[in-house]
Amino acid sequence: MKKRMALGFVLFVSLFFACGVVWGLDEIVEKKTFALDEFTLVSGQKISQVKAGYETYGTLSPTKDNVILICHYYSGNSHAAGKYAATDKVPGYWDKIIGPGMPFDTDKYLIVSSDTLCNMNPKDPKVITTGPASINPATGKPYGMSFPMVTIRDFVNLQYKLLQSLGVKKLQAVSGASMGGVQTYEWAVAYPDYVERIIPVIATPKLHGWLLAWLKLWGDPIKLDPKWNHGDYYGQEEPKEGLTYSLMLITLSALWSDWADKSFDRKWADSQKNPSDAFENEFLAEAALHKRAFARTLMADANSMLYLNKANALFDISQGFSSYEEALKSIKAKTLMIGADTDLLFTLPQLRQHAEVFKMAGKTVSLFEIKSQFGHLGGVLDIAQASDAISKCLAE
Repeated sequence: MKKRMALGFVLFVSLFFACGVVWGLDEIVEKKTFALDEFTLVSGQKISQVKAGYETYGTLSPTKDNVILICHYYSGNSHAAGKYAATDKVPGYWDKIIGPGMPFDTDKYLIVSSDTLCNMNPKDPKVITTGPASINPATGKPYGMSFPMVTIRDFVNLQYKLLQSLGVKKLQAVSGASMGGVQTYEWAVAYPDYVERIIPVIATPKLHGWLLAWLKLWGDPIKLDPKWNHGDYYGQEEPKEGLTYSLMLITLSALWSDWADKSFDRKWADSQKNPSDAFENEFLAEAALHKRAFARTLMADANSMLYLNKANALFDISQGFSSYEEALKSIKAKTLMIGADTDLLFTLPQLRQHAEVFKMAGKTVSLFEIKSQFGHLGGVLDIAQASDAISKCLAE
């Protein structure tokens, strides 16, 4: 039973971290800290002592305009390429396209990748973020749900401050997957004269009702856990049961049926315990999903996930404009949209529809479709399929 469970779990984790890893940036990278004494949100509220972690790959040119910004996905962080130590088992999540001679070529560009506000993994020592789990300087206690509401525009504005601190004059491109793609679109309308190209991956310029419904399902298990206590759980027992089920839903919705069918099929979690004999006897797919999600609670923070849910739900590039069409008029960046054929969250029909609207608005836009067995995660695990399309976009 233990061998089968271990094998199944290894296969499951491999979908996330070690699927055909090809080295791009074969070097050790450093996590750096960007700090501001005060940061003003779109709402007008101010946050003191704001920090965001970031990484850089490559070298800034004398003209300081050879920069590509990478924005991370919902459950990710700024570790997009390379390794922190030679002993690390796997490199950053987009290492297949970042490095010398890769689409995001570190011989030509300086690649910058940063952590967002309210990163969902504040317990990870390699994540540097300010959010509800941070200490409020005014009280000496964690903010909890008193932390101000944040938006995708706030994430982008903080990144802009970071780039200013590095002396960056212009971005050759902004790119990112999922929530990173959402930030990419926001960059195009927030700083149209600063961005030459956008390459949003598995994302649309606004969240549709389908994903809004998923976000509710992702967040509700946390709120239904009595230990959540309206967000006031720091220093006490945390809502790990609710958090685990939220992470199970996130994981399942981000994948495609093939991952379970090929890794587990209908195998039992314990070869001696037939699921037909008792309710507590599980199939391997059930047990592996739960084990993976529970392991992630060691780094994740329940309140931070709720804040990310809200920021994503509010996202629509037409915010601050009279209409979606007016928002499109402000975009000057060349656009390469990348989708995955099995994505259940940002579906290809949605991407095709938005690409057509961009074209009708006179924008320079193209769409590349990844073929993947990994659903939404195809935008991370199978991103190398889009290498030529990315290189072409950067060359135009």
